[in-house]
Amino acid sequence: MSSDIQMIIRLLLTLILSGLIGLERQVHRRDAGLRTHILVGLGSCLIMLTSLYVFDIYKDMVALDPSRIAAGVITGIGFLGAGTIIREPERVRGLTTAASLWVVAGIGLAVGCGFVKVAVYTTALVLLVLHLLRYIENRLLKAAGRRAAPRQEDQAP
Repeated sequence: MSSDIQMIIRLLLTLILSGLIGLERQVHRRDAGLRTHILVGLGSCLIMLTSLYVFDIYKDMVALDPSRIAAGVITGIGFLGAGTIIREPERVRGLTTAASLWVVAGIGLAVGCGFVKVAVYTTALVLLVLHLLRYIENRLLKAAGRRAAPRQEDQAP
């Protein structure tokens, strides 16, 4: 099992990675911003660390599968994400924020089990998607000569 210092480092890394994504959402004034993303990431990391800890303690006594708890996290985050999605007559808002919460949970799980490099790469890719693709979408719409009505998710309140 990991040492206390390794677990604290994993929690701090999760705070930073999920905070970066949450900060992007906060800057664009989404309902689920910095604090929500950090809490989802930290909770996921803690649950994974707990799962590994319990597995380590009872591995010789009972057949346990540490991935079962991780699967429960992903299911639970689906419900949290559903709460960020709002259906309006002409559109649906909050899908990107729901997806970012889901991926932050995955990042927390990855860091919690020591899959740090992939968690860092995933964070970079998520930030790239959130920033670069918003820019590209706007440029393509402008180049096509039409100005679509801005999505509610892309507007500040």
